Amino acid sequence: MGDGNGLEWVRASDSPEGESIEVATGDGDLVHIRSTDDPDNIVTTTVAKWKAFVLGVQNDEFDHFVDDGPESP
Repeated sequence: MGDGNGLEWVRASDSPEGESIEVATGDGDLVHIRSTDDPDNIVTTTVAKWKAFVLGVQNDEFDHFVDDGPESP
């Protein structure tokens, strides 16, 4: 999905409806992240930090944010 600023946004969800996260790569080593319910609020990071985050997700390092049990310290 493209927009006026030239970024090609990729939805993280297969569902075209409802709130989702979108990611786009930009100039240089920039990665842009936004929520579909607030597309003007864009967080920008670097490819290296994005890769570290993705590896953390793959290694279950953030599961305590979505578990129904007590939060981990």
